[in-house]
Amino acid sequence: MCGRYTQLMPWSELVELYRITAGTAAAPNLPPRFNICPTQQVPVVRADAEDRAGRELVMMRWGLVPAWSKDAAIGSRLINARAETVAEKPSFRSAYKSRRCLIPADGFYEWRKQGDGPKQPYRITLAGGAPFAFAGLWERWEKAPDGKALQTCTIITTTANTFLRPIHHRMPVILDATGHDAWLDAVTPPDTVSALLGPYGGGMEAQAVGTRVNNPRNDDAACIEPPGPTA
Repeated sequence: MCGRYTQLMPWSELVELYRITAGTAAAPNLPPRFNICPTQQVPVVRADAEDRAGRELVMMRWGLVPAWSKDAAIGSRLINARAETVAEKPSFRSAYKSRRCLIPADGFYEWRKQGDGPKQPYRITLAGGAPFAFAGLWERWEKAPDGKALQTCTIITTTANTFLRPIHHRMPVILDATGHDAWLDAVTPPDTVSALLGPYGGGMEAQAVGTRVNNPRNDDAACIEPPGPTA
């Protein structure tokens, strides 16, 4: 499962890193996020509808609402899609075929059980702290009471790699830059798409952090700091 993550880059750097070609004139203020939680707005990279080779950067709500859903509340339960079943599950299979996206991040949180005590949160990053992208799906829901389309997304998860397994048995799918084009292109052969959904094979780091991150109301640099001394 992936239920919290960080994204510290400003809009302008995301545009450059992910080779955004559409809508670059609209650069909203994007403050660093230290504790992104489900149902919040997050930056998402997707293929440009007007130019298949192009990309656009948009804000979406985290928690996928299928187009057929009668109630947007379902999104709070669809923050993740399992790689093993994403192609068949009714909630995800349509988006998996033609609405794949990248969800920029630079770290994510997992919690490890420690004996009888409370779970210890960890911030997981790539070795060296480089930014990366989760494999995601997006949807457009047209049934909002205000008449406005609601755009939502979900993060795909897979089995944990050897590094992460002592902390948690699953992890988000992290895509290498070499796989971004294939993932975003709706005409990529299914076998090529599914091959991208394995555990991350590069170097990773895990830093224990304080329990401030446990509260979704907290979203500041203190969330990624190591635990303080105990009395």
